[in-house]
Amino acid sequence: MRMVKSFYAFIVILCLTLSFCGKEGKEYKSEGIILGPDIRACVCCGGWFIKIDTTTFEFNTLPDNSDIDLQKESFPLRVRLDWTLAEGACPNNRIDIQRIEKE
Repeated sequence: MRMVKSFYAFIVILCLTLSFCGKEGKEYKSEGIILGPDIRACVCCGGWFIKIDTTTFEFNTLPDNSDIDLQKESFPLRVRLDWTLAEGACPNNRIDIQRIEKE
């Protein structure tokens, strides 16, 4: 009987551990608002505008695993995302998005 209780306790602890492990990495670096496409006609133009905090950035693409289809969305679109500044980008406020989801 004692062994059965120990087994059930082990199963409960294992389930709790696995459920907490699944939550790791769910936090996003930022919240933002995709404002819409950049339709200007200039050398460094194109892509999409996104406002993060008080700064407006530009980006070209979303990650392949994103469920957001920018051609079908209504703007402004609230999102959570992980991003970095794109190195050597034109203009210098362009970002690369690693992970994104709708709020």
